[in-house]
Amino acid sequence: MEKKQELYHGKAKSVYETDDSNHYIMLFRDDTSAFDGKIIKQLERKGRTNNRFNFFIMKKLEAAGIPVHVEELLSDTECLVKKLKMLPVECVVRNVAAGSICKRLGVEEGKDLNPPTFEFFYKDDSLHDPMVNDSHIISFGWGTQEQIDEMKALSFKINDVLKALFDEAGLILVDYKLEFGLYEGKLMLGDEFSPDGCRLWDKETRKKLDKDRFRQGLGEVIEGYEEVARRIGCPL
Repeated sequence: MEKKQELYHGKAKSVYETDDSNHYIMLFRDDTSAFDGKIIKQLERKGRTNNRFNFFIMKKLEAAGIPVHVEELLSDTECLVKKLKMLPVECVVRNVAAGSICKRLGVEEGKDLNPPTFEFFYKDDSLHDPMVNDSHIISFGWGTQEQIDEMKALSFKINDVLKALFDEAGLILVDYKLEFGLYEGKLMLGDEFSPDGCRLWDKETRKKLDKDRFRQGLGEVIEGYEEVARRIGCPL
């Protein structure tokens, strides 16, 4: 597969055209950002770690019947993905209260959420990704009711699969974000699943092993990511 011009340069990933109109190459960079890009640093091994972590998780989900865009690991930092038409919303599932929901609702961090909560956010950095509901998505043409229902159902199915995976490794899947897109009219999971887009705590100590180590200046960011990878059996 020949890599052609860069189509997208995000905070931590780049997407390239290929000589196949149905596929892209997704590159994971060592860039790490927080607070809408106000803090940006290079962290050695991050691209490699997230690329391999994402591939491992996507294949676990695919084996569980979740349609995913990731097809092949091309290198330490690159993978081959299907070309999706992305829906401009993020799906956020929370099993434990942390991050923005604590600030918005005055909830104590660490509170178990039973059942898990689900929220939609509109993807727009300039607006700081505001929370939206089903009516907004339909009224503004970002998705249909059928797509909304399917995104919710897939998000909770993913939650069942990954909660079990991380629990067996002595980890708590606190929360995570997902993005979906269309491939030949079929909804499937796009973007990535890595410690950049989820929160993972040690079950015994509640030690944070995700991007909050970067946001909160805790240090050993990539060491935390690598610890999670080792514990779930993801080869690095």
